[in-house]
Amino acid sequence: MSGMRAMMARHAQAGRVAWMGLRAARRAAVAPVERATVAAAGLEGDHGRAGKRAVTLIQAEHLPVIAALLGRETVAPQDLRRNIAVSGLNLAALRGAALSLGGAVLRVEGPCPPCSRMEETFGPGGYSAVRGHGGWYASVLSPGCVAVGDRVAPLDPGRGGDHFPV
Repeated sequence: MSGMRAMMARHAQAGRVAWMGLRAARRAAVAPVERATVAAAGLEGDHGRAGKRAVTLIQAEHLPVIAALLGRETVAPQDLRRNIAVSGLNLAALRGAALSLGGAVLRVEGPCPPCSRMEETFGPGGYSAVRGHGGWYASVLSPGCVAVGDRVAPLDPGRGGDHFPV
């Protein structure tokens, strides 16, 4: 493995599930939950669909950035309308990678751009504040249960384990 490729495959630590939410219908409010079952079509009870966009993820560390760009004290994860907020692990560094979250395995597929609802939620400038911080969408490789506080870790396809010591 080349030097750059090896560096890109390493992560300093595992992350954690910081928050989870379900949207019963397309424009329904996001309801925070402590645990959920991930099925092929996404989190059970969510309006997601099977495929590359079955589950949406947001980097918890981006919430204060979005708040700062909006001139607010805080922004709640449910305001971004994503399913799972992850902390401690850079989701952008995991594009195309398999990721274990609790008992489920997802593949981080691509960036989730903000939708026009960000203007409704945050007011003028909401869309632009979320650009580059809108999260990631993922497909489901292996269903399972996920709970707030669960470990989040990239899987190494070559060894069947993590990229870093446990």
